[in-house]
Amino acid sequence: MLLGFALLYVGAVLFLNGLWLLGRIQDREIIVINVVSGFVTLSVAMSSAFGVDADLASVKAAALTLLFSTTYLWVAYNRTVDVDGRGLGWFSLFVAITAVPVALQSFANSSTALDLWMALNWSAWAVLWFMYFLLLALQRPILRQTGIVTLLVGIGTGWLPGFLLLEGLL
Repeated sequence: MLLGFALLYVGAVLFLNGLWLLGRIQDREIIVINVVSGFVTLSVAMSSAFGVDADLASVKAAALTLLFSTTYLWVAYNRTVDVDGRGLGWFSLFVAITAVPVALQSFANSSTALDLWMALNWSAWAVLWFMYFLLLALQRPILRQTGIVTLLVGIGTGWLPGFLLLEGLL
């Protein structure tokens, strides 16, 4: 159930961050959803890592979830202090590189539709974080493309699976 909870907010923040990158939301206004989503995913990660039933798999899930939390809180911070985002861009490269073997392991270990969907999600997230690296750290002119991909990834990897999980349909 915590996965659905976290993914619903991942979907919300990515969808809104996509709109923000496309110029539909102001810099200061995007802070709220990034802070809320950062704390939602942080709470899920802490519950997974330090819960009564914590094991290697739940600690790994917590560590990976914190990659999201850190990203969202960093976006909020950057909008507060108005920096260029290069630090977040380099962090995004680290996360993209981390997400690739997670995606490959997820494909190799898939036994259910949800497992396969999560493998596809990790692949999409690796691409998206790499785009943030290109946009922010290397300052490539891909703002519009990154905004569109962020919006679509938010729907397909966050909102939709999160909603379906919370409804018990996935």
